[in-house]
Amino acid sequence: MTENFKIARRSMVLSQLRPNNVTSDSVADAMDTVPRELFVPKNLRGVAYLDEDLQVADDRYLVEPRVFGLMLQAAKVQNTDVVLDIACGRGYTSAVLGRLVQAVVAVENQEELCELASEILTSIEADNVAVVQGELQAGNAKQGPFNVIHINGAIESVPAGLFEQLDEGGRLICVVGSNPGVATLYIKEDGIMHGNSLFDASVPILKAMTNSEGFSF
Repeated sequence: MTENFKIARRSMVLSQLRPNNVTSDSVADAMDTVPRELFVPKNLRGVAYLDEDLQVADDRYLVEPRVFGLMLQAAKVQNTDVVLDIACGRGYTSAVLGRLVQAVVAVENQEELCELASEILTSIEADNVAVVQGELQAGNAKQGPFNVIHINGAIESVPAGLFEQLDEGGRLICVVGSNPGVATLYIKEDGIMHGNSLFDASVPILKAMTNSEGFSF
């Protein structure tokens, strides 16, 4: 079974990432290494590598590989970066980020998911990922500033407080809006946020952040 999942991961890279302009070798390699099947409920393991969003908990989804890969690539994560991963769910995105950067702070507001994500991440020795429980809109200012902030799920606008947690030159990557939304990269330059629309993306709305007052373009 392990070998079958390994083949499925390789197929994901070759048939979903590469043909859809995920040209970054580091991103492709990270996604080819992390066992995606461990981060979904057991009844979904057989479809863990399909090109669709998978619900892994209440208000939590694994975004389809193509969209996640393109977002990571756009954020230009570096091995010296410290990253804030918001709404980490079962921890998949944090695990992939952990292969690419120095450290990841994963924020989750559901206690059970915090415990589950920590357990799975420990099992694959993702030692540079720390899962903390807290309100998603609040981020984690105590452990900032961050070089990159990644939000799992589509949002209506970015909570203004998150921008304050970015270091100079920091990037925030997320999907804004729905049906479809737009993958958007925000960059902090001279203390000012600049937003760039990247591509359309149909990603489930992150309900836990729909009522936050924020910033959008």
